[in-house]
Amino acid sequence: MISMIKKIFVTVLVLLLISAAAVFGYFAYSFYSFSSKVKQPASSTSLPEWKGTERVNVLLLGVDKRDYEQSTRSDTILLASIDPVTKKAHLFSILRDSWVDIPGHKKNRINSAYELGGPELMAQAVEDLTGLPIQYYVVTDFKGFEKVVDAVGGVDMYVEKDMDYVLYDNNGQFDIHLKKGMQHLDGSKALQYARFRHDKMGDFTRTERQRKLIKALGSKVISGTNILRIPSVLEAVTPYVTTNMGSSDMLRLANLGYKIDMNNLQTEQIPPANILRTKRVRGADVIDPRRDRTRKYIQELLGLPPSDGTTGQQ
Repeated sequence: MISMIKKIFVTVLVLLLISAAAVFGYFAYSFYSFSSKVKQPASSTSLPEWKGTERVNVLLLGVDKRDYEQSTRSDTILLASIDPVTKKAHLFSILRDSWVDIPGHKKNRINSAYELGGPELMAQAVEDLTGLPIQYYVVTDFKGFEKVVDAVGGVDMYVEKDMDYVLYDNNGQFDIHLKKGMQHLDGSKALQYARFRHDKMGDFTRTERQRKLIKALGSKVISGTNILRIPSVLEAVTPYVTTNMGSSDMLRLANLGYKIDMNNLQTEQIPPANILRTKRVRGADVIDPRRDRTRKYIQELLGLPPSDGTTGQQ
């Protein structure tokens, strides 16, 4: 079963928004034009400063809905957390099989929250698991990811192993065929690299690969030549993005992100390997994230005070 890892595009979208916002007026207009198409128009084309001092948390979702299916899954879940004071950022990948409380519903895998209530319910579920308030969400699909990779000219990655997977569906559109070694990946090949999870560690190694790819894409985006492509990249991905960000929020976040050092972007898995445990629910294997311990881990990592209900004893 395919897990469309459109997630990475979503992350790159935020990286785009945070990477080149203060270059010059042309890019200011590009961000304005892009955000106007995604949401309501901004009142000006200037790049306002981010005034707040509270941590900003953006939920990044990749959804998988095929034409012949009724349901929509969010199989890729990322949480970008930015400290506007220190200009430090963390990127968390949340394991989709985490067995959590879904507000207003019974316990379930966290990726089911999107199908049950869209990005708003997913944000509530992620808040409950992590203890971090979610101010914004961005949703996309795999087409947007492919387009952003192609728009920046592809990315160079070391593929750790031969990767082969045949789905026998859609005339091979979702098959995976990659060879071990250094590769230049276009959008289609990068998506294959990000989707592959057919090894012993499954989703664990997949999310690790995704974080590596995100950092490589982020560095590629903010390089000297690719920064000139930002307007065309934003134009290409516009049809594939849904967000609750207003235009001014998007521009302010872009300006904030431009000041973040991508080389120091910290990436983590949630729940971390030393906390999670697996269990069986109704005959299926799921991940028990032990919410209180996961929250405590995040609080210590980000230097935050304990939130209500966090005991560390779960």
